[in-house]
Amino acid sequence: MRRRALTPLVLAFGVLLTLVASSPALAASYRYWSFWEASGGQWQYATQGPSTARPADGSVLGFRFSVSRDAAAEAAKPRAAADFAAVCAGTPAAEGRKRIAVVVDFGVPADAPAGDALPQDTPRPACAQVAPDATAAEALAQVAKPLRYNSAALLCAVSGFPKQGCGEPIGDTAQQPDPDPSGNPSAGASAS
Repeated sequence: MRRRALTPLVLAFGVLLTLVASSPALAASYRYWSFWEASGGQWQYATQGPSTARPADGSVLGFRFSVSRDAAAEAAKPRAAADFAAVCAGTPAAEGRKRIAVVVDFGVPADAPAGDALPQDTPRPACAQVAPDATAAEALAQVAKPLRYNSAALLCAVSGFPKQGCGEPIGDTAQQPDPDPSGNPSAGASAS
């Protein structure tokens, strides 16, 4: 008799445990600059930070400011095409220098911190011409000063935006990623 009374209780506990375990965890969102590299004309989340990445001549780098969950599949990619020729066509090759296409995307107004305005609403492409051993951070610094980093080398500001803060969690959001230029939903990841 006691066994029959426990069976529904154990079953109910098992169902409850299954539901709790299978529900998505509440993930914090972060406001930060993500770092991207072009691969086959598409944006791919960079596997190392801009201070250690040493892009080759002809590379395309992207930096996007947004509010994103801390997951590669949930971050917003730069909204401009990853196209070296389009960005660097007007910059002739120079002896002893490499050309790097850099796309800076300040994001959308909804992602800007309170009191900060976007420097511009559309992505800013520029062609950096740097030393052969230059890092992605050096290429970015050439076209988008001033930069600000934290003590862990996380990129905090590009062209002085935002004025303060650096990748702090801002709570859970139900925000959808911005569409990419082709109209497909975009995804991306964090930078360091």
